[in-house]
Amino acid sequence: MSDYLPEEVVLEILHRLPVKSLIRFRCVSKSWNSLITSSVFIKSHLTRSLSLPSNSNKLIVRHYIDNSSVDYYKLIDDNNDSFDQIQNIEFPLTTRRIQHFMLIGSANGLFSLREKERYILWNPSIRKFTTLPKPCITVKAHCIWRCRQAFGFDSRTNDYKVVRIAFPSRTNVFEQAKPPLIEVYSLNEGCWRITSASFPPGIAFTNWRHPATSLNGAVHFAAAYEYEPGGPCGPLVLSFDLRDEVFHVIPLPNGISRWINSVHTSVIGGSLSLLFCCGRHADDTCFAIWVMKEYGVFYSWTKQSTVDLNGGEINWVLGLQKNGNILVEANVEGPSLCSELSSYDPKSKQVKNLGICGTPFYFHVDNYIENLGLLDKPNETVSERRVIRKRKCRIKKNGTSAYVRPSER
Repeated sequence: MSDYLPEEVVLEILHRLPVKSLIRFRCVSKSWNSLITSSVFIKSHLTRSLSLPSNSNKLIVRHYIDNSSVDYYKLIDDNNDSFDQIQNIEFPLTTRRIQHFMLIGSANGLFSLREKERYILWNPSIRKFTTLPKPCITVKAHCIWRCRQAFGFDSRTNDYKVVRIAFPSRTNVFEQAKPPLIEVYSLNEGCWRITSASFPPGIAFTNWRHPATSLNGAVHFAAAYEYEPGGPCGPLVLSFDLRDEVFHVIPLPNGISRWINSVHTSVIGGSLSLLFCCGRHADDTCFAIWVMKEYGVFYSWTKQSTVDLNGGEINWVLGLQKNGNILVEANVEGPSLCSELSSYDPKSKQVKNLGICGTPFYFHVDNYIENLGLLDKPNETVSERRVIRKRKCRIKKNGTSAYVRPSER
């Protein structure tokens, strides 16, 4: 690999380099390119990245603006309380079928998104995306009326997976509801597969808008027991193990208010967390943040903090900052329907706007982790897709070739 340094020394140096440098250094030689794009190096580089304290210093914010077909992504330095260091990341795709891509989830810096039955994996660190094959379970073939998705990472198998829980529709109101079909896409296998996983009876999803959370090789959904006279009721967390492909029910902590309007899962400080919107009346609504200090241990649930919604000024809680403040989505005064990413100080109860606007309830904040994931996958760029689309639009007119734009078809 080098005439001057032992191979193990070169390897150690490369492991310490940022992703941007590694992308450039693939051009040094064929051996370096082969090494950097290997699955073994990608895995070991991610392991080191996750161990670095600097990885908790940057946040990536996803937001969407009405009447546009573009998703916006920004990097924020969480060490800087002024938030004046904001870097834009260009999202490489636009959609024409719907207003924007729906976010399925994020894990280790990779994002999973969908447009109808088209699924995308995108790595903003290396500015690369890949389109997944069409799922086995489709709306047309299986009469699916609704589908709940999740995206997660299993470190035990070093595999990223997309999970689809598809609910078949009933032909009439008297027909008994069919059990959901569970389908999993494995990035390592490169294909979808219908599993034999059994969805727990008597449980329904309660929050379809917010993405599920990936942690400890499982994805976690906000759910609830369906009401039955004399039976259990109320919210819960439903997890799906990505390796064993089985569901587990995680009970909620004792002492939470029973006046819960909404709940969604999150990861705060590396722990499974719950964000409750609770309050019996509109004027006393607040957010309560609970953290499971020891994963899987029911008695480790701890109340982290409470956020006063300030009479409707705050829409939603997004996560915690390193300085103890809480990232929230706050309303913007004016006739337009718009929210702004803001910082809430729990001591002074003051809200500071951070200058990033978007459509309400579509913000997503996560730690930014440099990752080489997808680097070992076939290249797929915007320009290549446009060429393919253009070729598909070629038709014959009077014995000559002509291009027809998609808008003209």
